[in-house]
Amino acid sequence: MKKGLTVPFYALIAASLLFCCAAGALAANQYEAAMARWSRHEDYRDDIGSTFSVKATLYTADYIEGYMQSEAEKNLWTASELEDFKYNFLNSVKAEEYLPIYLELNELGPTAHMAPFDEMIHLWVGGKKYAPVEYDHRFNFPLQGKRDGMVYFPKYDEKTGAPILNKGTTLRLVMVSGASPVLGSSEVRINWDVKPENFETSTAGAAAARLEIDRLLKRMEKITGEKAELETQLGDKNREIDEINARIDELRRN
Repeated sequence: MKKGLTVPFYALIAASLLFCCAAGALAANQYEAAMARWSRHEDYRDDIGSTFSVKATLYTADYIEGYMQSEAEKNLWTASELEDFKYNFLNSVKAEEYLPIYLELNELGPTAHMAPFDEMIHLWVGGKKYAPVEYDHRFNFPLQGKRDGMVYFPKYDEKTGAPILNKGTTLRLVMVSGASPVLGSSEVRINWDVKPENFETSTAGAAAARLEIDRLLKRMEKITGEKAELETQLGDKNREIDEINARIDELRRN
């Protein structure tokens, strides 16, 4: 009797393992699909066969969450470990402060000279053009072969602190024709259709909330500095007004 029960028991274990593997593979495919939605790849070729390839990945909340969950699946992280990793990753890519784009270039042909790089690339948000706020300065070096790095564009208005994305729009990443000899007179143009919620990482857990606090503290520090400067200017103006009034009174007495 015991021997007869052994086969179904091991069969049940094997079936459970197969089910878990299948579920894990399905989840991994879902994460990979979420990540792939935000990657764009463009290839350019000139008349003599030289090529210039550009791959740009927009780090949306959807992409970051897919990447986080994919890493958690591979490393069997606990929820706490995942939040710690997410905080460190978001902090490294500055997703709460900027619109981060991971750029991969491959120049197979004449050397590309892209310095200064912030004049070679820009981002259109709706009808407004933005230059990079920060970027990997290796992009300034002459390029032969592969190079990759981050490029950061504004996420908030510099003066008001309000998000520059307040409705659905198209983000267009443009590299000018001078970025590579292979481009000739052409520009690199890469588009993403986005909505504000694509970047709402502040609702994605404790890690994103910590980063939102970091951003607000930085904003508060900036505003406090501006306030102190304005108060100094106001004090100077008040002293000037007092001096003018004193001079007027003096002249009237004479």
